[in-house]
Amino acid sequence: MNPAIHDASARPRAGEPSPVRRRNGNRHDRPSRPDITEVEHQLAGLVNQSTQDLRVAWRQLHHTGPPLGLSRDLLIRDLAHQLQEQSHGGPSRALRRRLQSLARADNGTMTVDPGLVLKTGTTLVRQWRGHTHTVLVHNDGFEHQGQRYRSLTAIAERITEAHWSGPRFFGLTKRAGTSIGPQAGR
Repeated sequence: MNPAIHDASARPRAGEPSPVRRRNGNRHDRPSRPDITEVEHQLAGLVNQSTQDLRVAWRQLHHTGPPLGLSRDLLIRDLAHQLQEQSHGGPSRALRRRLQSLARADNGTMTVDPGLVLKTGTTLVRQWRGHTHTVLVHNDGFEHQGQRYRSLTAIAERITEAHWSGPRFFGLTKRAGTSIGPQAGR
């Protein structure tokens, strides 16, 4: 076969849309991504730029100058992060919300201890309006009054008939700056 002849059935180059029609639309439905080697080339090029050029790139990206005292290394890291985010997409909404909730732990709000893991077989006990409620922890969820649930929040809402955070209802939260567990009394 003559390599100069274009074969329509051949795979397209990286970054080009596929000529094959997708199930739920056509080949032009998703945005094309730049070639991975192009992004890698841009990342490698950051190291070769002068500090002044990096500051100009920062200004173009953030619409303000870089903070005073920001090292060249951090300039490169931030610009590299922005290039990768532009080509591959940023964090999902769920991840951004999780990061926000972890960041709020520093201002005195209640938060679930991220290091807290409930072991299978653990029993949680809570008194609510004169009744004792027990929850058994399973490896794939929780059991309350013989019924299985995927989350503690669903159980707390069933007990209280109002929206409650399950971990908070069962006392698995802590105030920022305090600790839960064996080291709490030390």
